[in-house]
Amino acid sequence: MANFSKPTVPRFSVDVYQNEFLPEGGRDVNAIVTVTSTGGGTVGADAGGHGSAGVVIMVDCSGSMDYPATKMRGAREATAAAVDTLRDGTSFAVVAGTHVAKEVYPGNGRLAVADARTRAEAKEALRRLTASGGTAIGTWLRLADRLLSSADLTIRHGILLTDGRNEHESPEALRAALDACAGRFTCDARGVGTDWEVKEVTGIASALLGTADIVADPAGLAADFTAMMGQAMGKGVADVALRLWTPVGVEIAFVKQVAPTVEDLTGRRTAAGPRAGDYPTGSWGDESRDYHVSVRVPRAAVGQEMLAARVSLIAPDPAGGDPRPLSQGLVRAVWTDDLAMSTSINPQVAHYTGQAELADAIQAGLDARKSGDHDGATAKLGRAVQLAAASGNADTAKLLSKVVDVVDAVAGTVRLKAKVAEADEMTLETRSTKTVRVKR
Repeated sequence: MANFSKPTVPRFSVDVYQNEFLPEGGRDVNAIVTVTSTGGGTVGADAGGHGSAGVVIMVDCSGSMDYPATKMRGAREATAAAVDTLRDGTSFAVVAGTHVAKEVYPGNGRLAVADARTRAEAKEALRRLTASGGTAIGTWLRLADRLLSSADLTIRHGILLTDGRNEHESPEALRAALDACAGRFTCDARGVGTDWEVKEVTGIASALLGTADIVADPAGLAADFTAMMGQAMGKGVADVALRLWTPVGVEIAFVKQVAPTVEDLTGRRTAAGPRAGDYPTGSWGDESRDYHVSVRVPRAAVGQEMLAARVSLIAPDPAGGDPRPLSQGLVRAVWTDDLAMSTSINPQVAHYTGQAELADAIQAGLDARKSGDHDGATAKLGRAVQLAAASGNADTAKLLSKVVDVVDAVAGTVRLKAKVAEADEMTLETRSTKTVRVKR
């Protein structure tokens, strides 16, 4: 009999870091909101075997996966490793993606419940996967959505692997599929090799609140898939939202996740009552993330103070009632004539403002390089090197050094390399939004 674990609920805390002091007439208030979830463990299933977590693995089986043959073999082995990582009681399915989406296991529009038998059956089915056909990722996502909707699940997650461009459906069709799936399940996306489109893969992960990365060598797929599945198995609460309430007269400039990656959530706001809006954050396990909240308050005189915003973590009520608050923090504004107090930049705000600029500079620099604008590329990538060095983002600095020769990191003086391996350029672009946490 499968050994089901009892679901547990993480505890959330919210910490606000800001300089609340403004000069007379000052309006812009910035705060870093750190959300930490602890003690959640993993979701499991009830005694009847009904899993509260579900995962669908979408494997690219298009014809290009046979060139070289190590890609298809690596995909089969990686998916088998991910299946082995499934906890007992987790609902799961495997989908083969080409210009259509086909169920590999268990079939008949349903999910299997993980145990020793179903894991063995799934791995046997994987051995029969072959490569042929085209690529239409939107159809894969829609099938994953149908499968995940076929069971009563708390956590709904997808893992998607592709090796090529989405050439057998229009960009509009993929966008429509992403819009249809957004908020219904989260999805991690991986590109294997170097023949796929970075913006497609990162766009899928962004829309579905997952992670994106490159696995240039198919030999690395199994380790990557195992790690991804392990992360998915650690999620304990789904559909968590960052709720921002603001008083009359306060305008929201932006809401961004800034760690562990930069993700602009401003345009994803949904109304949540008078002067309140929810920003999706996806599923949570034991982890910590940072958000940059920027608001514009009405002008005020010295000595006045106000609540600029109230930030809350909101999760669905398992019983079907109103969403339940998990924790909250306050963003304040205080007007002062003390110049030192009003001009001091909070270290957390400064750090993440730099990390967001770093991500933008890398993307702009790579775009300029591709278009043949060498001066523009040199300037932007030089600025990226400078920002990476200043913030201690050693991983990004190392990736940049494979695209440019660094003359002076502090000054941001660089030279474009004459030859750059395609995998190195794609890795830098894919990981450009990864940030380093501020040291407190």
